[in-house]
This record gives sequence, C-alpha cells and structure tokens, in this order.
Amino acid sequence: MIKHHQELIKWFKKEFGITDYGMLWVSFMEGFIIGGIIIFYILKS
Repeated sequence: MIKHHQELIKWFKKEFGITDYGMLWVSFMEGFIIGGIIIFYILKS
C-alpha cells in the first residue's frame, strides 16, 4: 500500500510538474477544503 502511494505521488509530481514544495501546498489545500466541508456539515446539523 505504501509503495503504491509513493508511486502515485511520483506520477502526480511528474505529470503536473510540481515540486516537493508544491506538493506540500496541494496537501495543505486538500486538507483545508475537506476540513471545511466536514465543519460545514457538523455545524449544519
């Protein structure tokens, strides 16, 4: 599973020409968006 994830990350970086630093920002924004959606649904209840 870990090997597959590492290969997926390498492919994504190569395909989109993103650096390691760019991947950190992608991960941060993904977490921010998902966290925002979760909070939205928690507060909506």
